[in-house]
Amino acid sequence: MDLGIAGKRAIVCASSRGLGRACAEALAEAGCEVVINGVDRERLERVAGEIAQATGATVVPVAGDVSLPETQAALLAACADPDILVNNNGGPPLKDFRELDREAMLKGTVMNMVTPIELIQKVIDPMAERGFGRIVNITSSSVLAPIPGLDLSSGARAGLTAFVSGVARKVADRGVTINNLLPGMFDTDRLRSTHGPRATAAGKSVDEIAAQRMATIPAGRFGDPAEFGQTCAFLCSVHAGYMTGRNILLDGGYFDGTW
Repeated sequence: MDLGIAGKRAIVCASSRGLGRACAEALAEAGCEVVINGVDRERLERVAGEIAQATGATVVPVAGDVSLPETQAALLAACADPDILVNNNGGPPLKDFRELDREAMLKGTVMNMVTPIELIQKVIDPMAERGFGRIVNITSSSVLAPIPGLDLSSGARAGLTAFVSGVARKVADRGVTINNLLPGMFDTDRLRSTHGPRATAAGKSVDEIAAQRMATIPAGRFGDPAEFGQTCAFLCSVHAGYMTGRNILLDGGYFDGTW
């Protein structure tokens, strides 16, 4: 399918690995000029080269923590008038909510709620003036179903979800959409990093824990990041202009609910 976005300019935050990288790759395949971001400069530059070589697209790396104002400024300097913004960021580590102090709670809220809102503020009016814009926020399935130990991440992302719900409806008539992608268990570095602590706590091997977790998913497997990236690219396409303010869950059927 021709997504109709060849030549569009995209910023994809936290995109040197995992789901962010998959989104950047899919947009590059669709013909977009893509600015990618990550804190590891060496890795980021390598990934930019790999995506460019694989797709023929222009891929610009901007290193830094996207939560910092200077990194946001650098992203917008590299792509002054983006047509597409994919908000993504790392999340707080697994931790019992009793162990969260005020500093940790504020940091988590900035990472997963404040930062994407700041970027949306910066790009949304120019998008509306041009009559086209696509904003996709990568949140989590935990917005719908809590995951023990990720309460801070869930709370901040749920706050973002509520915030943009109203904003999306204010610009829908100007060709700008805002939607949220809610990943379940995808085969990424972040997911694999959680197997170890679970294995230690249960006295099992990492492979046993991975198999145990896959068995809880009706699809019988972890998601492939490429699947996630292609869904993101569709939401950014000309074909998704009538879809806005929505939460799209990609979890292999794990969430046991009708709505």
